[in-house]
Amino acid sequence: MVVGQLAQWFGSGPVVDGLLGGVFIAACNLLGASLVFVWRDPSERALDAALGFAAGVMLAASFTSLIIPGIETYSNGNPVPVLLGVVLGALFLDQSDALVPHAHYLLTGRRRRDAANPGTDLPVNDERLAGVVLFILAITLHNMPEGLAVGVGFGSGDPSTAIPLMVAIGIQNIPEGLAVSVAAINAGLDRRFYAAFAGIRSGLVEIPLALLGAYAVQTVSVLLPYAMGFAAGAMLFVISDEIVPETHTGGYERVATLGTILGVVVMLYLDISLG
Repeated sequence: MVVGQLAQWFGSGPVVDGLLGGVFIAACNLLGASLVFVWRDPSERALDAALGFAAGVMLAASFTSLIIPGIETYSNGNPVPVLLGVVLGALFLDQSDALVPHAHYLLTGRRRRDAANPGTDLPVNDERLAGVVLFILAITLHNMPEGLAVGVGFGSGDPSTAIPLMVAIGIQNIPEGLAVSVAAINAGLDRRFYAAFAGIRSGLVEIPLALLGAYAVQTVSVLLPYAMGFAAGAMLFVISDEIVPETHTGGYERVATLGTILGVVVMLYLDISLG
């Protein structure tokens, strides 16, 4: 029904599919952010494992749904456009991170808890709150290539590539949305509204970026391999610069690594079964 209504309003085709893909991955972010209503005090170990899983999904998706199809299908075997896009995507995130300072200590959310009162929320603290704001900005920035990747995938007109990519990014958005909510709780925000809203807010940027990505590559088809490489490079930067270091600082690097391997396996299965 929703698909039919969107098709009636905007027409059918890759751009509408890109919009729907953006809505799907944003909804997965919403699901993850809302988990704080039922999972009231996730452990650091569990969050590291979940974020490791997200990293594994993104890692495999970068290659199976963006880099390899970009080279083989949309560059006629010429790797230069895609690899140039990878470099540009990584450089873009690198320079963006210089503008939005890191807030790694907020990601798993338990490093700043009051050890004498585990499971309780801290009073709102200006320093922590400022850190959460920076962290939400950073996650919002890092969600941009994910939305772009889904839009570019559907803009290519190849559902066999786009659908596994959409599902994979949606899956990894769940622990990411949860992490943002936990960070907000750690700053003393009320978990029943502000924390979940913080997580939801970080994922909303994916919808317009997905639409923009699909529209751009449909309008200027020569951009497609560059855009696929750009999205992949940006996601690879996030994995290496943000997720892996964060999940290896709390003493749970082994479970985070196993989560990453599981994420790779799940993504490869999705790519084969849905492709």
